[in-house]
Amino acid sequence: MDFNVKKLASDAGVFFTRAVQYTEEKLGQAEKTELDAHLENLIARADCTKNWTEKIFRQTEVLLQPNPSARIEEFFYEKLDKKIPSRITNAELLGQYMQDAAKDFGPGSPYGSTLITVGEYQKRLGGSEREFLQTSAINFLTPLRNFLEGDWKTISRERRLLENRRLDLDVCKARLKKAKLAEAKAAAAPDFQETRPRNYVLSASASALWSEEVDKAEHELRVAQTEFDRQAEVTRLLLEGISSTHVNHLRCLHEFVEAQAAYYAQCHRHMQDLQKELSSANGDTFPNAFAVNASTSGVSAGPSPLSTGTQPGPSSPSRPPNPPNALESNTLKIEEVKPPATGTRKAKVLYDYDAADTSELSLLADELITVYTVPGMDPDWLIGERGNQKGKVPVTYLELLS
Repeated sequence: MDFNVKKLASDAGVFFTRAVQYTEEKLGQAEKTELDAHLENLIARADCTKNWTEKIFRQTEVLLQPNPSARIEEFFYEKLDKKIPSRITNAELLGQYMQDAAKDFGPGSPYGSTLITVGEYQKRLGGSEREFLQTSAINFLTPLRNFLEGDWKTISRERRLLENRRLDLDVCKARLKKAKLAEAKAAAAPDFQETRPRNYVLSASASALWSEEVDKAEHELRVAQTEFDRQAEVTRLLLEGISSTHVNHLRCLHEFVEAQAAYYAQCHRHMQDLQKELSSANGDTFPNAFAVNASTSGVSAGPSPLSTGTQPGPSSPSRPPNPPNALESNTLKIEEVKPPATGTRKAKVLYDYDAADTSELSLLADELITVYTVPGMDPDWLIGERGNQKGKVPVTYLELLS
């Protein structure tokens, strides 16, 4: 019990002297030992790494799980060291709702069968999303979390210990400085004409005491300097390890990008398959509806109307291919084509276009025309009208307006 009380009193005394030294440094009343420039640079680099890693980690969590309640739930599961329960994705839930609705609407109806098809692909998108979330959490989030909760805590602990060693060193320096001043004052030769012998004896005794105090302060200073140098070296080695952390995080970043690219590629492939399936299934009911989208989104059909409308390229896209046979051009008389009662749209011309024959309509960039389609027409073409002029126009030269 006595040992614990003495240790507690000793620790309290050390804490008090450190607090006094720190306060005097802030007030400019005490000298402060500065770290070497290399160590200061390492500390600044480590702080920068910690701050940005924390921000990237938090924002990646938001990207992967936008729901804050779900993030809090996952946080508690991790702290309790329990397995996080599998959670259905929004796309999978949407797909399930679509398929359940199709059962009530009738699976054999056009709407019901389409709901079943779209619902199945929504589930596939949800499965791809779940795989992406799991891969990203393991390959990217976990290494960042390990750094923040492991390596950085070790670095912070050693830095606090280094700061304490520095305060102890400066306390010893101040103590030695005061002892030397007192020794010099006590060792000053007394004036025998004004000083009695008793005072001279006391002065000599005080000088000897202050000499011992100086020796003691010098010994404590040497010990404090050794401990400070040792702790500075330990801290320096840990801070230099930040370079290895950057290398590790770089590798994890590459894996995150690869997982993200694979996820979006899977989503694109699923949507292309769905678009083709809907185009073949609903071609008779909605002629040209999905075919136009497929042609304008494909690479071979030229830039999409939306992308070329916002950022037109320096040159116009290639001329769409002619119909595979002459049947359409022979049977489709342009002058006999009548616009439908509904389904006409306005379109903005993106590029100049010269008609190849009398069935086509020449276009000027930035003009507005009316377009529509007719059953049996090639999906790469529309009927365009400008005043009394009428003719076929290529879809890739237009931006369809709502």
